[in-house]
Amino acid sequence: MITELIDLENYLMNLEAKGFKFKDDAISFIYFGKQSTGTDDYLVSLAIELTLKTQKRFDGSFYLSLLETLKAHNIETKTEAYRLMENIGLKAHN
Repeated sequence: MITELIDLENYLMNLEAKGFKFKDDAISFIYFGKQSTGTDDYLVSLAIELTLKTQKRFDGSFYLSLLETLKAHNIETKTEAYRLMENIGLKAHN
């Protein structure tokens, strides 16, 4: 569960505690995407969540494309993000 107050480092630690293991290059790529898009931790966390739910693993290119899409559509909430995913034909499985 993502809240607007969680920072990216804590979000990644929570995921790892739940069994999602990220390699160092994936962590670096996550931060690269954050910096290159100028996106806040909340939106980055949403992009990671949706990537994992859609791809069933961390896919760096999918994550970056999704992050750029979320930013381009001015997504601010989880509800908006899931609605956008549905509108573009992607299903995030629980």
